[in-house]
Amino acid sequence: MQTVRSILVYLETVQLHDVALRRAMAIAKSTQANLHLLVCDRAHDQSLALNFLQEQLRGEGFSVTAEQAWRGNLHDTIIYVQQVFGCELLVKHHLPESPLRRALLTPLDWKLLRDCPSAVLMVKTERPWTGGAVLAAVDVDNSDSEHRSLHTLIVDHGYDLARLAGGALHVIAAHPGPMVAPPGLELPPDDAVEARYRQQCQRFQAEFCIDDRHLHVMQGAADVLIPDMARQLDAVVTVIGTVARRGIPGALIGNTAEVVLDQLECDVLVLKTHEIIDHLSEMAPD
Repeated sequence: MQTVRSILVYLETVQLHDVALRRAMAIAKSTQANLHLLVCDRAHDQSLALNFLQEQLRGEGFSVTAEQAWRGNLHDTIIYVQQVFGCELLVKHHLPESPLRRALLTPLDWKLLRDCPSAVLMVKTERPWTGGAVLAAVDVDNSDSEHRSLHTLIVDHGYDLARLAGGALHVIAAHPGPMVAPPGLELPPDDAVEARYRQQCQRFQAEFCIDDRHLHVMQGAADVLIPDMARQLDAVVTVIGTVARRGIPGALIGNTAEVVLDQLECDVLVLKTHEIIDHLSEMAPD
């Protein structure tokens, strides 16, 4: 988080009390990042309101730029502006959509989690982060290079947010339950699987300096366990990674970040590896 130098803030209201703006301001105070305010209003000229808001923010000591833009749809406009200004973080207020609408159309926020070439903070509440717990979700059972890079990003950002909030970082590591072997195939016993996962967790703890009190190893589905643990800790923000699946695999398998987004009652920071960000940047709208 300390490497963030430019924050793109998608404004729903061109006012100082906008939910996403207030959260971005709190981060910018710690990182000294520039705030780039984006309004996507096709019907009304918001230049006067934007200028007034910029002056308010500058009066409070913030570095701020702003624009009103539209490039055919919200998704393309947000990503285009993010690319032009090189913003490392997008901050947006998240409002859940109905299950029926989600079944018919991919929600905008899901598209941004998949396609935006930056970290994305979905703000779900006006609650201050001060003194609150930060929950980071990892999958230590995945040891490929992509997930190892994600783990580093997730824990580093988790520590940064915990320092910013003045709270503690907790990490949840969920592993799947017992599997049923198909005919003719013998799977290792459950206790052997559990022991192997615990060993992986010990290596993870040693690498990232996570003590037993702040590591929560649980068996079950991540999309159920992560929201449950966030509620138990009364977390103010949950940090999670995504491999940004697209197309048919994304539709069938889904990303944990997307699945838990509406279930979590706290803010959600979604991270991608540098390799994925570079790939998405190449695919971004011109």
